[in-house]
Amino acid sequence: MIRVLVAEDQSAVRAGLVLILGSAPDIEVAGEAADGEQAVALARELRPDLVLMDVQMPRLDGVSATRIVVGEGLADVLMLTTFDLDEYVFGALRAGASGFLLKNTDAKDLIAAVRTVAGGEGIVAPAVTRRLIAEFAAKPVREPAADPAVLRELTRREREVLSCLGEGLSNAAIAERLEMAEATVKTHVSRMLGKLGLRSRVQAAVLAQELGI
Repeated sequence: MIRVLVAEDQSAVRAGLVLILGSAPDIEVAGEAADGEQAVALARELRPDLVLMDVQMPRLDGVSATRIVVGEGLADVLMLTTFDLDEYVFGALRAGASGFLLKNTDAKDLIAAVRTVAGGEGIVAPAVTRRLIAEFAAKPVREPAADPAVLRELTRREREVLSCLGEGLSNAAIAERLEMAEATVKTHVSRMLGKLGLRSRVQAAVLAQELGI
């Protein structure tokens, strides 16, 4: 079972999400949060597999809550946003979110996205995510730019995989492009994230864009 914590401040939207997720035989709604502080507290208490996190919430916004949840290794985070290029999503990517969904996503795609992220595939909607990452990379970076020296630890294959992640490709698409088994791609992604000190594929994708590889 995939245990999900739903964090959404609008009660009607939250109820709808819970209803949809509860209809899937392999998904269990472990808890519900109405704001960011409650989301963090419940993530610590319940240790779900995934938090479905609204970007804009009272008391503590979704980006800040994501930073805490991911930073403490409590769960993966799938962000919910109203617009595909919402300013807040850029912060969510840096905070370590494993992916994002639009609130108007239909029930089938929502369930599929939760399964996808729970299975380790961080980029849920490649076409939209590529646009998002490109937009993110084009914006002025307030923090110090990524240091290209971090790539020295990577093997040639790991750099190729990182480049593919920067394009928003899934493991299956990377496997096809680089002519390797999908299981091998997963191994390369895992090792690469460890070497770079990153927690999600999306963070790796952003890094690839920042470094222009």
